Amino acid sequence: MPAPLRVLLALLIAAALAPAAAAEAKTVWLCKPGLSGDPCSPGLDTTRFSPVGEQLGIERVKRARPRRIDCFYAYPTVSDQKTFESDRAIDPELRSIALYQAARFSRDCRVYAPVYRQITLAGLFGNAVAVAGPAHAYRDVRAAWREYLRHYNRGRGFVLIGHSQGTFNLTRLIAEEIDQRPAVRRRLVSALLLGGNVTVDAGKDAGGDFDRVRACRAARRLGCVVAFSTFGQPVPENAPFGRTNRPGEEVLCTNPAALAGGEGVLDLVLPRAPFAPGTTIAAAVDDMGFARPPASTPWLAFPDGYSARCSSDGGADVLRVTALDGAPALNPVPPTWGLHIADANIALGNLARLVRRQAAGYARRR
Repeated sequence: MPAPLRVLLALLIAAALAPAAAAEAKTVWLCKPGLSGDPCSPGLDTTRFSPVGEQLGIERVKRARPRRIDCFYAYPTVSDQKTFESDRAIDPELRSIALYQAARFSRDCRVYAPVYRQITLAGLFGNAVAVAGPAHAYRDVRAAWREYLRHYNRGRGFVLIGHSQGTFNLTRLIAEEIDQRPAVRRRLVSALLLGGNVTVDAGKDAGGDFDRVRACRAARRLGCVVAFSTFGQPVPENAPFGRTNRPGEEVLCTNPAALAGGEGVLDLVLPRAPFAPGTTIAAAVDDMGFARPPASTPWLAFPDGYSARCSSDGGADVLRVTALDGAPALNPVPPTWGLHIADANIALGNLARLVRRQAAGYARRR
């Protein structure tokens, strides 16, 4: 496993062993219903394109009334602060990542996203030196989750959405705060845990990280998890995603375009707005090679540009993506991480539709 990911996992484990603070600071919310300037509540109208960028039409998207479920989002490693661990400032890159990864789900759910003191990009890849004491990332996410449950949930169903470092934190949160608590687990609509090596028992849909929360193998299933890491090329031996060293376990891959298995067509969805200019992730997004034809709507969609299947080639369980009919092949950034930067957007349309169907199913069950 590459050094940056080893550092991140080691620090998250260290945080798990650290004693809890006597009192957690009040949560700073990046996204929350009624919040002024909430980046998770943009307009949702979408221009749809063919794989080669020809405009197919405009979809006018209205939010559900009422929105019957909530989404709780933990963003990936994105902070450009130069310290090893970020503070709780709402920097431009946080607003952009919330727009790119979480805002689309606001059609069907109220989105809550806490700011957390994450390990920064400088801490992960650079020469920043860790300060003494435990890491705060998981403690911040857990404190926000508990605040959400106490003050805002009111018995509603919820979806957890995470990517990369966010997935690491939500995986632990599910194991400690949801999996073993039936009253809370019954409200879990689903968990979308992308780019974070969620594990199951080999050949099974459960075990590994969770005892009771199983893989989503049908849109009608509730209380389940969708997890994958995307690669457009064979997975390098030193790739940080798709493999685990836990005996008897494997990394879970659920194809959002074909939950029951096999190959399916992905619905890539992106905001028209560029990622926060001048930031590290903005450069990575540009390097991926996404097509961005001109449009008047806030969102761009490419519903037939890519197909995907879960693959175990080379001992790595990943979602293998193939460009279709002239769609641009996406570049791995960094090379050993595959399409990690695109994990959330490559299938955002599929994931949003899945949540919509699960929300309807949850409402019927309730």
